[in-house]
Amino acid sequence: MLTHFLAALGVLGLLTIVPGPDMAVVTRRAVAAGTPDALRTAGGIAAGLLVWGVLTVAGLAAALAASPVAYLVLKLLGAGYLVFLGAQALWQNRRAVSPTARTDPGAATGNPWRTGLVSNVLNPKIAVFYTGLLPTLAPAGMRPVRAMALLVLLHIVLTLAWLSGYVLLLAKAGPVLEKPRVRRALGRITGVVLIGFGVVVATAAG
Repeated sequence: MLTHFLAALGVLGLLTIVPGPDMAVVTRRAVAAGTPDALRTAGGIAAGLLVWGVLTVAGLAAALAASPVAYLVLKLLGAGYLVFLGAQALWQNRRAVSPTARTDPGAATGNPWRTGLVSNVLNPKIAVFYTGLLPTLAPAGMRPVRAMALLVLLHIVLTLAWLSGYVLLLAKAGPVLEKPRVRRALGRITGVVLIGFGVVVATAAG
């Protein structure tokens, strides 16, 4: 069982660190409003995983993943939200960036925790991942429900640790990020990346 658990940990770890919408959303908050907001966004993302975990254990995520219509609706909503965040970042980036803008609560519109939560709850790929791949990682000899709950919690912890570490790494680069030119460039990049992820989600086969 220990070997199987370590293998599952390795797979979840690799899936967690692969750059995706979560990192783009967190980067946007870090650039626009600073470290505290970015950490709250990471907490919202982890809460979104918890929502999907509960739905998975209850069997609802499998029903969603198996329904083409429901999956398509959720996919389009999720893609639209990412495009909205990207467009919002580009629009805000047009304004002059002052040295104090990062500590201004209005620098990034919306509650950071809610932003992370919504971006993950509207990601149907998590339903597919939790109902498709996650059961194959379950340690042998454990009850399916208990095994799934353990793996979901493990994935949440890994995600929260990874995103929080990434935010703190960005904070180390604070003096560089405070430069208006750098912040404008990062604002444009994260905006374009978020829109790109939205397009990928919308057009992905599913």
